Amino acid sequence: MSFRDENEDGRDMRKPFLHTGSWYRMGSRQSSMMGSSQVIRDRSVSVVACVLIVALGPIQFGFTSGYSSPTQAAITKDLGLTVSEYSLFGSLSNVGAMVGAIASGQIAEYIGRKGSLMIASIPNIIGWLIISFARDYSFLYMGRLLEGFGVGIISYTVPVYIAEIAPQNLRGGLGSVNQLSVTIGILLAYLIGLFVNWRILAILGRCPWGLWSNSFSFLKESPRWLVSFMWYIFSIGGVNILKQFLSDYFLKQAKMGMTEDFETSLQVLRGFHTDITLEVNEIKRAVASSSRRTTIRFSDLKQRRYCVGIGLLILQQLCGINGVLFYSSTIFESAGVSSSDLATCFVGLIQVIATGIATWLLDKAGRRLLLIISSSVMTVSLLIVAVLFFIKDFISKDSGFYSILSILAIVGVVAMVIGFSLGLGPVPWVIMSEILPVNIKSLAGSVATLSNWLFSWVITMTANLLLTWSSGGTFTIYMLVCAFTIVFSAIWVPETKGRTLEEIQFSFR
Repeated sequence: MSFRDENEDGRDMRKPFLHTGSWYRMGSRQSSMMGSSQVIRDRSVSVVACVLIVALGPIQFGFTSGYSSPTQAAITKDLGLTVSEYSLFGSLSNVGAMVGAIASGQIAEYIGRKGSLMIASIPNIIGWLIISFARDYSFLYMGRLLEGFGVGIISYTVPVYIAEIAPQNLRGGLGSVNQLSVTIGILLAYLIGLFVNWRILAILGRCPWGLWSNSFSFLKESPRWLVSFMWYIFSIGGVNILKQFLSDYFLKQAKMGMTEDFETSLQVLRGFHTDITLEVNEIKRAVASSSRRTTIRFSDLKQRRYCVGIGLLILQQLCGINGVLFYSSTIFESAGVSSSDLATCFVGLIQVIATGIATWLLDKAGRRLLLIISSSVMTVSLLIVAVLFFIKDFISKDSGFYSILSILAIVGVVAMVIGFSLGLGPVPWVIMSEILPVNIKSLAGSVATLSNWLFSWVITMTANLLLTWSSGGTFTIYMLVCAFTIVFSAIWVPETKGRTLEEIQFSFR
C-alpha cells in the first residue's frame, strides 16, 4: 500500500502539518466560550483531556464491581434471594465481561476505539435500568450480564486507546489512570452505598455514562488506529472491492480525507505548535511493516511479547487480590472492627491513594521495577498473613496475643493491597497496550482481556472454598504466585519507559 505521496499536495514534509480538520473548526467556534485558546495549544492538555474523558469508563467499571458489596443485605431482603442466588448475581458481571472481552478486539478493530466505547455504553445503561426496576432475580441477572458485557469492552479498549494517543514521556502515568479510575469507581460505590437505597444506587450508576456520552464529541480517535484502518481499507484486496462501487477519483479523495483525519487527530493531541512530521512518518512505517502479514493465527500468540502481555494479566488475578478484597471484611471483623462497611471503604481508599502514587511513579521508576517491587511487597505481606493464620489456629480467641495477631493480619492485608496498587494493578494493562502490534492487537488483546476476566471469576468463586479449607493455606498459594511474578517480571518483562510504541514493536523483531 502507498500512503499519500509526500509532494501530492505540494507540501514540504519537513514542515509541521497544517492545523486542519473538523475538531479545529469546532474549537475555533467555541474558543470564546473557553476564554482562551492558549489552553488548547498546550502540548499535553488535549491528551490529558481525552484521557480524563475515557477515564469515566473505568470509573463505571469500578462502580459495577463495587455495587454488589454494600447492597447485599438490602437486595436479599427486598427480593428474597438466598446467599447462593446473590453470589451468582455478583459473579455474573465477570461472565458478561468475558463475552465482552471476546468481542472487544474485533469491535475496536473495525469500528474504532472511540466507536467501541460508544457501543459499550449502551448495554451498561440498559443493565443499570433493568437492575433499578428489578422485581425478581431474573431481571437482576439480566442487568448484571449486560453491565459485564460493557465492562469487558471497556477493560480492553480504554488502556489501548490511552497508550495509542499518549506521548512516550507520559504514556505510563496516563495509562495507569485506567486502574486509578477503577479504584475510584469502587470507592464511590462503597461510599454512596452507605447512604442510599440499592435501586437509587443503580440509577446513579448511569451518571458516568451520561457525562461520557456528552463528552464524545470532544474525543479524538486514535491516530494509530486511523492509519491501521486506512491500510486495511486501501490494501490491494480492499481497493479491488471498492473499485466495484467507486471511481478512482472518489477513492483518491477518500484516501486523502482519511489521511487528513489521521494528521489532524495527531496534531490536536500533540498541540498546535508541535511538529508532528517525524511521528507521523514513524507511525506510517510501523503500521505498514506490521500489516504486511495479514493472516493472524492463534499459534502466533506463542511469541514472547504475547506471552508477556497475557501472562501478566493472568498473574494479576492469580495473586488472589479479588479473593482477599472480597473477604477483607471478615479479617477486619476478627480484629474487633464492628463496621465491616467502614472497613471496606478504608481498603478502597487505600487502593485509590496507592494507585495514585503509582500513576506518578510509572514514568519515573519504570514498569518492570514497579512490578518487581509490587510483587515483592505482596509476597512478604501474604507470607506474614499466612503465618499469622497458621499460628492463630493454635491460640485461644480469648487470649490477648490472639488480638495482636488479628491486628497484624489486618496490616498484612492492607500492605498487600498497597503493593498490588503500586504495580501489579495498573502495570499489566499498560504493558499489554504497549507491546501488542496493530496487526494482532485485536486478537491478542481479546485473549489477554478474556484470560484476565476468566481467572478473576475463578479466584472469586474458589476463594470462599479455599478459605474454608485453610486460611493459611489459601494465602500461601497466593504468596507463591506473587513470588513467581517477581521472577517472571525480572526475566521476561521488557522495560518500555520512555520508548515510542514503534520502538517497542521493533525491539521484539
